[in-house]
This record gives sequence, C-alpha cells and structure tokens, in this order.
Amino acid sequence: MNARIAFMFASVLFAAVDPAFAQHAGDPAAGAEYAKKFCTRCHALNRRELSPEPTAPPFGNVANTKGLTAPALTVWLTTSHPTMPNIVIEPRDMDNVVAFILSLKQ
Repeated sequence: MNARIAFMFASVLFAAVDPAFAQHAGDPAAGAEYAKKFCTRCHALNRRELSPEPTAPPFGNVANTKGLTAPALTVWLTTSHPTMPNIVIEPRDMDNVVAFILSLKQ
C-alpha cells in the first residue's frame, strides 16, 4: 500500500473514531469575507443582529444549533430551501464558510 493510500485510510479511520479529528478544515477569516460579500443581503453574521431577511437565521444562531456539525452544515448550505435562493458555493469557499459559521459557536 503506498503512503498516500495509507494516509487516506488512516484519516478516515481516525475521523470515524475521534470526533475532534473529524473537525472541519477551512479558513474562518476567508469564510467571513465570503459571507460578507454574498450572504449579508439576507443573513446577519452574528447573533446580536437581526437578519435583513426575517426568514433567514443569523449565522450566530445557526452556529449554536444543538448538534450542528460541519457535515450537517454543509448539507444545510447545499440543500434548497423555500426561502433561500438556489446558491452554488465552490468547495473551497464552502469549507471556509462552514469554518466561519462554526467559529461563531458559543
């Protein structure tokens, strides 16, 4: 087994066993910049503000949803909602936005 395959196997194994290892990789600062540019038309970026769109939860509230994980947040961001436009976020931007939202957890 070559080193790359062994590393991938070990990563999957550790992610399945250790939730801390499975934490989402991304740049919260880059995610904040992306969110400011593309999300603030509807969403407040923290809990202290009201969202401009009343049906759009502030990202601070999203971050503090009980049981929220990076995979669940990714699914939430990629699933169409009746009140949310059908957005397409590039994978690297998605990683960053997820990292930003999770950084708001209190």
